Amino acid sequence: MLALLLGAGFSKWAGGLPVASELFDFDIEIWGPRDSRRLDIVRSRKEAWDATHPMGLAEEFIAQASTFREREKKAILWYLTRRLSEPFIWREWHAGRWRRHVLMIDENRRFAIEGVVRARDFLRRFCGPRLAGIITTNYDMLVEYALGTKGFNYGVPGEVLTGRGAYPVSQWLNPVRLTGSIPLAKIHGSTSWDQEGRYTDGRRGLTGGALIVAPKPDKSRPKHLEGVWSLAEDILKAASALLVFGFAFNPYDEAVLSLLRVGRGRVRSMLLVDIDPKVGRARGLWPDVRVISSSPPPSGNLVIRGWYRSVKAAGQ
Repeated sequence: MLALLLGAGFSKWAGGLPVASELFDFDIEIWGPRDSRRLDIVRSRKEAWDATHPMGLAEEFIAQASTFREREKKAILWYLTRRLSEPFIWREWHAGRWRRHVLMIDENRRFAIEGVVRARDFLRRFCGPRLAGIITTNYDMLVEYALGTKGFNYGVPGEVLTGRGAYPVSQWLNPVRLTGSIPLAKIHGSTSWDQEGRYTDGRRGLTGGALIVAPKPDKSRPKHLEGVWSLAEDILKAASALLVFGFAFNPYDEAVLSLLRVGRGRVRSMLLVDIDPKVGRARGLWPDVRVISSSPPPSGNLVIRGWYRSVKAAGQ
């Protein structure tokens, strides 16, 4: 069985979404004075933090944001979800004003976005009975858009999401169910989740009320995502081969590294797809695993295909 682990580098490659070091480029569209005020708060707080942490990483700033004043914390959460949702926001003129929406999972218009098509074409290579599941640290919805509700589930096939379905209007009132066979474990949360439930779109990318957690330098897993982390463990326990795309194995994210150690003794073959693969860090987690690396597609296609053929031939 094969498992996929997708990090920020996957979303960067597929959809041009920023990795952590690029997150605070403030490349979002401002919709009115409230957005402007929030952005000013984030800019000011980030500049102040940078001044006292000249060698600090963006991930460290995000993690420390949980200790900031409530107004600052909410503004930073809003900015993160907005920045990662920006390519998927569209607007329409309705009832006398412009209205914003974030793409719904099954909307056909998602395939007008090059990044969604690229993610879909990559993931399709591995979809099938050999795929134990997908684990991702990303908040964005690229995987959901790529696979559609008939392609994945969040651990419970048949789960009903909150919100309307894709166009046409006649489908809006129908329950939207996740009927796909591929488990998707979003261990850091999602722009389409909040404390109340899971949604058919990334609406929390507009409001900033998303259920997301930052990587922190401790070994504890988020209690409110316990079920998601258990799903990730199940995926790892079922896998004998692991494809890791764009994950850096950063030492400060101890909780995730501890989770990945579940695969020790089970995973026998690993492929790292990255522009700068951290082979040494991967071998530190899995010292007995055969680790090879590849650049992302298209230049890495030959290695990726060859590795996957060898995995299938070995019955992994």
